[in-house]
Amino acid sequence: MKLLRRRDIPEESYANAFLGYGPEDSHFVVELTYNYGVDKYDIGTGFGHFGIAVEDVAKTVDLVKAKGGKVTREPGPVKGGKTVIAFIEDPDGYKFELLERGPTPEPLCQVMLRVGDLDRSIKFYEKAFGMELLRKRDNPDYKYTIAMMGYGPEDKSAVLELTYNYGVMEYDKGNGYAQIAIGTDDVYKTAEAIRLCGGKITREPGPLPVINTKITACLDPDGWKSVFVDNADFLKELE
Repeated sequence: MKLLRRRDIPEESYANAFLGYGPEDSHFVVELTYNYGVDKYDIGTGFGHFGIAVEDVAKTVDLVKAKGGKVTREPGPVKGGKTVIAFIEDPDGYKFELLERGPTPEPLCQVMLRVGDLDRSIKFYEKAFGMELLRKRDNPDYKYTIAMMGYGPEDKSAVLELTYNYGVMEYDKGNGYAQIAIGTDDVYKTAEAIRLCGGKITREPGPLPVINTKITACLDPDGWKSVFVDNADFLKELE
């Protein structure tokens, strides 16, 4: 990844770094946040991983090992499927799944979150967020079902992977993973639409302190947070 942008907000006691495989105005990126004086977080059991598409998983794993990275699952086919994957862990314990695919404009391709009722979650993300159910796969041998949700095809866009493990209704979310951010042309209308679909607004639409970018934040039925960011304000922020 490349470091795309870094900012320090001493008035609010935090600093951010934005990393990804292309410019923020056209790519999905990871936002790393350092809160002054906090050096450890609990990731919990609900957050799964970020997905990164690579053309050769084995070769990538070798590179990660050569740079001192931690590999938690060696390259091989996914359980109950054929896609070659591997898992690595960053220094804070966040997991990244490497997925073997052809060339893609969006290598940072997935965020996986665990949910307690898959159909309920699918309905929420379709109605409240306007996402599309791209794919659903049940894997009874390994007792889980996944749903891929997004705004475009998996091979060209970042998607949300929702995982339901049979019989598990609740997860510990910890305090490490924060949210997904999504662009919108009107944070006020977005907040209203989310309310109408039963979503819980946790931050009323309006500008952020210091930065002045308008946002709104909400929780899905499992308590996962998403933030909607005003597109025009975001472009000004990038300037």
